[in-house]
Amino acid sequence: MGKRTKQKEELVQMAEFELYQDQQNEYRWRLQADNGEIIADSGEGYVQKSEARNAIERVQQQAPGADINDKT
Repeated sequence: MGKRTKQKEELVQMAEFELYQDQQNEYRWRLQADNGEIIADSGEGYVQKSEARNAIERVQQQAPGADINDKT
């Protein structure tokens, strides 16, 4: 296992996705670090729970090795 892969696995273990319903009964997700800090969130509510789960899965699949595009 490469060093970068090991680092990614360690980062994944330090955070978890939380799926919840908001006050409008829409489903949302947030990625929460083990210290309670919210790293990312859905930014929108989903009518169906399956839509929110699909959004989580897309983030899990597409972002593990995402580069930083610094436009400053």
